[in-house]
Amino acid sequence: MHEFQKNYAYRPEINYQGSIELLARVINEQKERYTVQTIYGPRPAVVKGKLRYNAASREEFPSVGDWVVLKENNHHDIRIIDELLPRFSSIIRKADSLETHAQILASNVTKVFIMLSAEEKINERKLERFLVTVWESGASPILILSKADLVENPEAIKLEVDQLASGIPVLIWGANREIGKEDIQNSIHADDTIVLMGNSGVGKSTLINHLLEKDVLKTGAVRDSDKRGRHTTTHRELFRLPEGGVIIDTPGMRGFLLWTGEETGLSQTFSDIQILIGRCRFNDCQHDTEPDCAVKEALETGELEKERWNSYVKLQKELAYLERKQNARLAAEEKKKWKQATMRHLK
Repeated sequence: MHEFQKNYAYRPEINYQGSIELLARVINEQKERYTVQTIYGPRPAVVKGKLRYNAASREEFPSVGDWVVLKENNHHDIRIIDELLPRFSSIIRKADSLETHAQILASNVTKVFIMLSAEEKINERKLERFLVTVWESGASPILILSKADLVENPEAIKLEVDQLASGIPVLIWGANREIGKEDIQNSIHADDTIVLMGNSGVGKSTLINHLLEKDVLKTGAVRDSDKRGRHTTTHRELFRLPEGGVIIDTPGMRGFLLWTGEETGLSQTFSDIQILIGRCRFNDCQHDTEPDCAVKEALETGELEKERWNSYVKLQKELAYLERKQNARLAAEEKKKWKQATMRHLK
């Protein structure tokens, strides 16, 4: 493997057999203007030609973390992205509540650091949404409890988060004294692509600066009144870590809408509920009036919190709705492709 591929966490799943001189990884994206890392260093790039023409949706355009093939014989300063190599994972959310299209936060990701502030009450419902998305992507989640040096008893807060994590690793991080930095570094391997997710002001950019051992990202203070952060990060960007692996910073996310219509991530996030459902007397139990319902019994005894069950039901309905909408969208896109192909043939 070429040193360039090692440095930027190339993995065998990508399976590129072409010239190393044409291989690049997207490290920055701003309104369809890209920066790609090549063997000669970072270069500006744009999408033109067949890739743009054949793209049926935003998902078929490059995103940060993607491996791409550049157009041959390009003598201009701006490189042309000619091909998008297949992704082995993608962190995707729904762009907004009105539209039915995806926003790819990062591609070819192996681990996701979900950052939670020790200074704030944990938003369990939002954490569940994060976890559903991460598990569905194929990446592995790790929870980072930031600002641990600003609270009196971070270990007590960690115990609380451990109970929510259901076996997911929880690491403590305090920037002022670099508490937990070694544990975080030990969780990153040379072939890892890490992406950070969390609210504005939770300390994503600060953590990256400490891992890079230099201030490459702007950071800002949170408001004392509500602990809300300001959006110091406005775009996604990939950085190479000095001890191996790469890490992607993302803007803070106050809202998070699911995109995928699958239920794999839902099952893993709510594994405790899945176990209860498996204990119900009937396989098609609706957990309403049926006898010997393990879910109803758990709700009555307090083994299962009502809020967590309601969240599970709500996310299940949301995923079912998304699946119906996406099937309709995919059918429309396929029809559009056939129409374009027919028009080209007639010409």
